[in-house]
Amino acid sequence: MKSTKNDNGHPTQPETCDVFILGGGPAGSTAAALLAGRGRDVVIVEKERHPRFHIGESLLPLNLPLFDRLGLRDKIDTIGMMKYGAELVSPKHAASVTLDFGGAWDKAHPYAYQVRRSQFDQVLFENCVEKGARAFQECRVTSVAFRPDRVRVSARDAGGTMREWDAKFLIDASGRDTFLASHFGIKHRNRKHNTAALFGHFAGARRLPGREEGNISILWFEHGWFWFIPLRDGITSVGAVCTPQYMKTRRTDPAAFLHDTIALCPALAERLRDARLVNDVTATGNYSYQAERMVGERYIMVGDAFAFVDPVFSSGVMLGMNSAFLGAEAVDAWLRDPRAAEALMRRFDREVRHGVRSFSWFIYRMTGPGIRALFMQPNNRLRMREAVVSLLAGDLFRGTPIRPSLTAFKAVYYVTSLLSARTSLAAWRERRRAVRVASAQAQT
Repeated sequence: MKSTKNDNGHPTQPETCDVFILGGGPAGSTAAALLAGRGRDVVIVEKERHPRFHIGESLLPLNLPLFDRLGLRDKIDTIGMMKYGAELVSPKHAASVTLDFGGAWDKAHPYAYQVRRSQFDQVLFENCVEKGARAFQECRVTSVAFRPDRVRVSARDAGGTMREWDAKFLIDASGRDTFLASHFGIKHRNRKHNTAALFGHFAGARRLPGREEGNISILWFEHGWFWFIPLRDGITSVGAVCTPQYMKTRRTDPAAFLHDTIALCPALAERLRDARLVNDVTATGNYSYQAERMVGERYIMVGDAFAFVDPVFSSGVMLGMNSAFLGAEAVDAWLRDPRAAEALMRRFDREVRHGVRSFSWFIYRMTGPGIRALFMQPNNRLRMREAVVSLLAGDLFRGTPIRPSLTAFKAVYYVTSLLSARTSLAAWRERRRAVRVASAQAQT
């Protein structure tokens, strides 16, 4: 139903839909495609216009089965750089280590892709439109009101015109805008982890040779770690994830600060010796957060709208798309029978939290000496290496029996930490201090 406008340009009668999806990134576009493909009347609203820049270019092998289910594998292949694993570089160790996805527990998914997110997100967005979703770009949601029988959504389009929809259900896929979590006042900084990021794109970076050219590199340095992500068009994405305290030492423009930060990591500086920046450098803070809940009366949150921890394992897109698959199934069932859908809603909540928790244990410890030593000197006793590589590949939701081996890996980590108690305690205290300081600064 189309809305009509009064003399002031405001809608006098809202449009209607089954599902309103706020956000046209990977999670929102995936949910829209799945629900529209099931015959649901779906409206998806994106505040920008595709293609638009977004960070987070590195995908995981278990993204690929999701592309297959969406019918998009061939399109992603045309824009993606093959990624066979992750190289780890530590200043405390003489040689780098590569974790090859072909060494995972399940050998069926030996590679992933690096993608320009502007292209990747546009492919997913266009796919949901092809499936029948009604899409509105450059349209910013301004408010939502939950009523017993519907959700009223108000938005302003690029021309300044107000639009309204009455939806049976709302999916928040607003990413780091965290629309509903902010609306309800239930978004909280992650008290166990606090980081900030600085990133840009470079031309002329020296890449790994041969088959490993497309691998992501993770390089540790004094204040955190760097990502080095080669893209298909010759551009390389480089970013530093570090403590907020270090970010607050910046006295120059972001580009100069990024160059100064790169200089603190000689291995990366060598790769970028002849490279040049090709875009503006972006800085972002308050990287880690989580909402108190992701399911409520007539709404769910998917992807980063619920939680984000840290990009070290490139888990964001995979977790977001997986949550969209789980969420779309639950919402479709809810539209048929809300009571019968309760079990699927609980499963959605449980599985999403499981994914975030599984990555978080490693992320919280990634800059510490104990976990770094284990990653840089990997072994496959009790199939621990296979299990860790499987987790890094995103294989968390198919029942692959990696949990006992991951538990063994964690036990080795704790024993190793006890054997080097002084160093481990100092690192733990420093991390706790950094989180406390960042939290205190955020409250002032």
